[in-house]
Amino acid sequence: MGDTWANLGVDLHLETGGSVSRHGVRKGLTDALREAVRGGRLAPGTRLPSSRSLAVDLGIARNTVADAYADLVAEGWLTARQGSGTRVAERVVPPPVRPAPPRRQGGAPMYDLTPGSPDLASFPRAEWLKAARRALAAAPHGALGYADPRGRVELRTALAEYLARARGVHADPDRIVVTAGFVHALAVMGRVLRARGEREVAVESYGLDLHWNLLHHAGLRTVPLAFDALGTDVSGLGLGPGSCSAKAVLLTPAHQFPMGVPLHPDRRAAAVDWARRAGGVIIEDDYDGEFRYDRQPVGALQGLDPEHVIYLGTASKSLAPGLRLGWMVLPSGLRDEVLAEKEATGASCGALDQLTLAEFLTSGAYDRHVRAARLRYRRRRDQLVEAVAGRAPEVRATGIAAGLHAVLELPRGTEQSIVQAANWERLAVHGLSRYRHPLSTAPTRDALVVGYGTPTEHAWAGALGALGRVLP
Repeated sequence: MGDTWANLGVDLHLETGGSVSRHGVRKGLTDALREAVRGGRLAPGTRLPSSRSLAVDLGIARNTVADAYADLVAEGWLTARQGSGTRVAERVVPPPVRPAPPRRQGGAPMYDLTPGSPDLASFPRAEWLKAARRALAAAPHGALGYADPRGRVELRTALAEYLARARGVHADPDRIVVTAGFVHALAVMGRVLRARGEREVAVESYGLDLHWNLLHHAGLRTVPLAFDALGTDVSGLGLGPGSCSAKAVLLTPAHQFPMGVPLHPDRRAAAVDWARRAGGVIIEDDYDGEFRYDRQPVGALQGLDPEHVIYLGTASKSLAPGLRLGWMVLPSGLRDEVLAEKEATGASCGALDQLTLAEFLTSGAYDRHVRAARLRYRRRRDQLVEAVAGRAPEVRATGIAAGLHAVLELPRGTEQSIVQAANWERLAVHGLSRYRHPLSTAPTRDALVVGYGTPTEHAWAGALGALGRVLP
């Protein structure tokens, strides 16, 4: 039994289960209304239609509806007052019983210093809302239709200008593909490489297992390259003895994650030279390229050879990961394959968010936000270094010239005990071992990877204090 209540402007579906025909219309209606209230589909305080209106809608006698209402008022499910109509009675509904979450040894974290996120409380809500209003007002009607798999042309055009200006990327709007973040872009690239017949991808010795697992899911093996003070050792790429056979490599050249060093210029050149000679591709993860403090900006590797470097960027660190906005700048020979794979998955990004980001970029609001964030994170970085030097002078902070995290080098053999102590302090922090590729031959190192960009401003001092209490 389901009809539209025109006077309320809502639809209601009543489950009669056939009881109308077996036991009479009045009982069937009463049972259906009772179950709708009991099950929560009719919330306390909801006004029901008049008996006359409901009788007309359902094609039954008005007295039948009035009697059903009276029965439920007597039972306490409904209330009827002069001038207020018939409503669902207010009552205390016990919350559903949920299993208790597993207990953490130190309780739920109070402070979060895990890397990978900016300070979400600093998201520029007011400026974003202004940009959204302007973008929506100017949006053509076609923007609300089915999406171009490349993404909105307004955003691709704005990104081409910004990436060329700020990151040294050679970006034509027709070679940019908008994605639902970096993970989406890497998943698409993994499937494209596998479809091309590739079997493995070279990766850095330290990185995110999420990224390695995405490549594995696409049917690709990941082969770690060596790492030292100059960054990832790309001499492991090549066609000679002892070199891996991969025709693709995933790198974070501007700011290696998590070690924090830029790839040495000689190795940048060597990686591009390998790609040219071997017909390979470099997947460049430029995850936090805007944030540098004590050094000149390191431009994107893609600028050295746009035909052999796939540039992947994201708004996750500069704005917020919840926007789910990323982009690929592709070599000309890969665009059609990437678009076909992206269309096959059906994944797309909301047109209004794309238009808003385009407006945010072209209006200058994005640059202003990044400059303000850079100052804020630099101040936190300086406070972290000062606190570590004062509390644990034997601990060295590295990888701090750029980015949103630091690596704290610990005495040998202490990493796990310090992570455990942090757990008792209700401080979430990761050890470096979490980011080491399982096949890496690099020497093990004891360290913490501290995401100083993650806490909100009001939680930063407490997080810093908790960290100081667990350092040796």
